Parts: sequence; structure tokens; C-alpha cells
Amino acid sequence: MSGPGGEPRDRVEGSRLAAGLRELRARTGLSLAALAARTPYSKSSWERYLNGKKLPPREAVEALCRLAGEPAGRLVALWELADAAWSGRGRSGAAQGRDDGSAAAHGTDRASAPGRASAPDTAAVAAAGPPAGGEATPRLVRRVAGLVAGAGAGGVALVAALAVWTAVGAAGPVGGDAPAAPQVTGCRARACDGQDPESMRCDLPELVRTPVERTAAGGERVQLRYGTVCGAAWGRVRDGRIGDRIEVVAPGRTPRSVRVLDRFDAEAVIVTPMAAARGPEGVRLCLYPAGGGARECFRA
Repeated sequence: MSGPGGEPRDRVEGSRLAAGLRELRARTGLSLAALAARTPYSKSSWERYLNGKKLPPREAVEALCRLAGEPAGRLVALWELADAAWSGRGRSGAAQGRDDGSAAAHGTDRASAPGRASAPDTAAVAAAGPPAGGEATPRLVRRVAGLVAGAGAGGVALVAALAVWTAVGAAGPVGGDAPAAPQVTGCRARACDGQDPESMRCDLPELVRTPVERTAAGGERVQLRYGTVCGAAWGRVRDGRIGDRIEVVAPGRTPRSVRVLDRFDAEAVIVTPMAAARGPEGVRLCLYPAGGGARECFRA
């Protein structure tokens, strides 16, 4: 699907979001390095977010709004549009709308049209209970609400049932089992291998453990982090020197590393891609200092 001027819709929405982020960043007066120092996202990540090269995590948008003293509503709404367009949900939703309009013009009942499933029975949805692990979230409800918008009373009833469904899931299963984390991450386990922890939302504070945190001989501060929901580990370095490299190695996985390339990386926090791991135990984090010095390794 195309936007104004024939541009792909995901590019249009992403450009609008990036422009809004650049405006806020200008208001803060912060450099990319300063943004990285005040948020969990690296200087190179902020460069991609602000120039529309990469869709930022929602949490990065909210963090920039806080730094600028700006209510997050407008930018989060732009993020939702960009996220939907980027993932294809916006395109499929628009196609759905065209199909609905065509059916209405021909007097066709959508629920009885061949090849179409009827809308879920709301009583059945409510009776089914929350998904396994209690993963229903307010964000999920909002997105389902968008998909059924315009469906009339049946759509409203469905969203109401899903709201009840989510509330039940948030309360946790009977018997005292701990509820699952409410956030939706972009990957789990093997699917996270080689992915960026920031863009996959694996680095949310409540979803992360830090089993190793050390200061190396050269003053570099390194961390081994583990995403408890994503099931993957990654390394971080702050106060690195140009030429430093950190590497995370998980049993049976390809080592993942990142190098401090310039002064901006040296002033920021940079992170390795993730390595899938059942737990932090046995994962090794190594620093290879610039200039060929002896490596320093740490284990969880």
C-alpha cells in the first residue's frame, strides 16, 4: 500500500515519527552521546531512530518524551501507526476495510461470504479465559480494537470481552502461580539469536537480569545481561576505548560481539547482538582491549 506521492505507507509513517523525534531531540539540546548516556539505547541506535532508518522501541519514544518534558501521547500514537504499517497490520487492515465496503455495496453478509470466518462469539471468547501464561496485554487489546473498529455493536462487544479476558489474565491463574511478564517481546529463545536486544524489547528493565558487572583494567565498564522472557544473553560496554571489542559466548551458539568504532561509541553504551541461552549460567563475557592487550573474561 502507498501513501502520499506513492511512497510505501510504512516509510511515510516512519518518516513522520522520525521527524517528531528529531523535533523533541532538538528541544532537549542533547547530543546523540548524551541521549545514549541518559537512556538504555546506544548512540548508534539513536542515530538510526532519528533518521528513520529503524523503527525505535516504544520505550525509546517514551524516554525521549520524558527528557523533553513532552506528554507522550502524540508521539506514541505516531509510533503505533508506524509499527502497524511496518509490520503489515496497517496494510491488511486497509484491505479488510476495502473488502467490507465491497460486501456492503453488493448487499453481501460478510459473515456468510464464502472463505470468510465469522466474527468470534464474544461469550465464547470470555469463557475461553486468557491465553496460556497470562500474556494478554493492554497493547494487544488496543490493537484488536483497531482491527474491529467500524464493525458496529459486535466489534464493541468483542473488545469488551477481550478487556475482561485481559483483566483475568493480569490477575494470574488460580492457585498462586506467578503471572507471566506483561510485556510483549519481539522474539523468544532461538529466534532471538543474533538479534538486537533493544529493537526486540528484550532489554526492558523488569525483564532483565545483570549477573556480571565489572570494571576492566583499562577502566571499561562491562555488563553481561540476560533477558528472562527472551531467553538470551548479551554484553554491554560503557567508557570503552576506540578499538575495544566485547564478545558474549553462550554454550552451543555463535559468539556475538561489538567493537568500539569511534569517539561516539566510546562516550555511549554499546551492546552486542543476543546469544540464545537457557539461562545466564555458563555464558561468558570477554573484553578484548584496544592495542592487542590481554583479554579479560567473566562468567555468570
